[in-house]
Amino acid sequence: MGSASTRILVVGCGGIGGTVVGGLLAHAPEVLGEVLAVSRNAQIARAVAARGYVLTGVGEPVIRRGRVIESPADTSGPFDYIILAVQPPQVEEAARTWAPLLGPAGRMVCFQNGLCEWRVAEIVGPERVIGGVVAWGASMPEPGVFERTSSGGFVLGRLDGQEDPQLLLLSLLLESVGPVSVTDNLAGARWSKLAINCAISTLGTIGGDRLGVLMKMRVTRRLALEVMSEVVMVAQAEGVRLEKVAGTLDLEWLALTDEERAVRGSAALVAKHTLLLAVGTRYRRLRSSMLAAIERGRAPAVDFLNGEVVTRAERHGLSAPVNARAQALVHAIARGEETSSPERLRSLAGTVGIDISW
Repeated sequence: MGSASTRILVVGCGGIGGTVVGGLLAHAPEVLGEVLAVSRNAQIARAVAARGYVLTGVGEPVIRRGRVIESPADTSGPFDYIILAVQPPQVEEAARTWAPLLGPAGRMVCFQNGLCEWRVAEIVGPERVIGGVVAWGASMPEPGVFERTSSGGFVLGRLDGQEDPQLLLLSLLLESVGPVSVTDNLAGARWSKLAINCAISTLGTIGGDRLGVLMKMRVTRRLALEVMSEVVMVAQAEGVRLEKVAGTLDLEWLALTDEERAVRGSAALVAKHTLLLAVGTRYRRLRSSMLAAIERGRAPAVDFLNGEVVTRAERHGLSAPVNARAQALVHAIARGEETSSPERLRSLAGTVGIDISW
């Protein structure tokens, strides 16, 4: 597995990126030659230089020594893997900036939510792209401290569904971060995760609290079901075969039927609400990374999530009104015209005509 010559560059050193770097540094040098992180945040670079990557949350706290760089001038290629762990609005710039350091047989790896692999493929070529669906959460409560907020692993795959040695090697190396599975249906895995993120990340941004608190509210669960139902509708129009999330969560079953929207308290609707309550309990500490980005003055990724669904729906002559209104509300929050609060979720439901009295 790997060798002293294998080099990995992780672009982005927030919660996900820092946790990935810290996990990869667990490998002995003869297994993985070099792991570097990229961040433009000088506070992160100083904190890592002073005390290393501090990994907390799941399991005992761990400190691993490593390095953070700022620009391509601080290193040289080639790298075997360049992992993009930036937010979706920065992914294309990051791909263009670091692509010259990618080795001839190297792979650029997308760890974003949304459908960023197809954007990166336009820059480096589809054969050089690996998609990585991240099934866990992390935050950075202070510079250099990376808190795992939920357990889980990765789903990796290529756009063409094929295996290759570089894909299999990456899957083995990432086992030091979390369990890894390889899929021949990356599009299906991506769209299923997109449905989850369009609900959880966006509604978390609007509601302004951790998932455990928000999912106790009936309005959050109903909005989540409506958002995911629209994503499933568009995915089916795109000809995508949806994958079960974490092998168990069936998005096509979770999507609401017309009957479930019309009948009060149907057994199927109760079952779906119960499932979302369980998700909220399991990931109760999860806080929207999009909300954190807004708080740091960065552009929200909503156009790459709900906005992607709205745009693709229009191509098929379909409508995704709940996703469209949620997208607009997140932008209003980012501009300071609205504030995040549970009441905003109630007003969203009212705006799109959802009856939450039952």
